Amino acid sequence: MAAMGFIGAGNMGEALIRGLIGGRVVRPADLWVSEPDAARRARLVKGYRVRAAAGNADLARRCGVIVLAVKPQLVPAVLAEIAPFVGRGKLVVSIAAGVTLATLEKALKARLVRTMPNTPALVGEGATAIAWGRGASAADKKLVRKLFGAVGTTVEVGEGLMDAVTGLSGSGPAFVFTVIQALADGGVQAGLPRAIARELAAQTVLGAAQMVLATGQHPHQLRDQVASPGGTTIRGIAELEERGVPGAFMAAVRAAAARSKELSGQ
Repeated sequence: MAAMGFIGAGNMGEALIRGLIGGRVVRPADLWVSEPDAARRARLVKGYRVRAAAGNADLARRCGVIVLAVKPQLVPAVLAEIAPFVGRGKLVVSIAAGVTLATLEKALKARLVRTMPNTPALVGEGATAIAWGRGASAADKKLVRKLFGAVGTTVEVGEGLMDAVTGLSGSGPAFVFTVIQALADGGVQAGLPRAIARELAAQTVLGAAQMVLATGQHPHQLRDQVASPGGTTIRGIAELEERGVPGAFMAAVRAAAARSKELSGQ
């Protein structure tokens, strides 16, 4: 395959690089990075045996596939820098939150894909939504699925749903961390040592999520299997319902999605 380059190699960029190499999707010698932090750049080159480009323009000249992995506020400057070297023969994959395909199309002539991965990609359990842009071919789609499949699962959506994706899976890990913290705190209140409570809470959330994915059953069905009549679980669920917890999580997703829409407009 053509050389692949990462413009920006922060946590998410590094997670993708690690997944690509570990999954043998791309050879280290075919991976290039353009990273302004010299110490980080040197660590990536040494740790993953990837190659360092002299800058964004140099990377754009060298690579047939370019992953745009910079902060959204840096995107306009980066697009202006690489535009002269990025034509229809190249594929640009953006993971920059809130940057629309229309914005990319105005600046670049390349084939385009917009994605929204989330932070569990750092441990190989990410959830990435993909919106296909102008000119993306069947081969491009296969490559992008492999790229993000190396760090988790993928779904394909119309770009109009990207704000909803951001509210759910993009912001969702922080909501789940809040749940884990609250469960652990409850365990401590009930008498458990802090470290044990945290481990049990995290494993409980992990196990419950895996049951949803593995069984294909509706979460309500799985919940009912645990909530015996008159038992401990149904009393706890009643407390959650009384305190409006399910509605609060729904509102959190809607609020995050609305904020994503605001930022996209900006």
